[in-house]
Amino acid sequence: MPDIHWDPPFCSEGANCFRLGTDGLGNAYIGRTDTDDYITDTREALGALITAIKNGAADHLL
Repeated sequence: MPDIHWDPPFCSEGANCFRLGTDGLGNAYIGRTDTDDYITDTREALGALITAIKNGAADHLL
């Protein structure tokens, strides 16, 4: 597992929480707080996903 620095989690009104992280190589990560599983992609791709979630377009993903 890479050495990931996780930011504080974002939580919706329910119990759905996710967190964002980066590693020393500049890779971006997103994962739920209730598991050690995560996905990785570019910062731009994950930023687009987060923007969609905040705008309500993808909140069903949580």
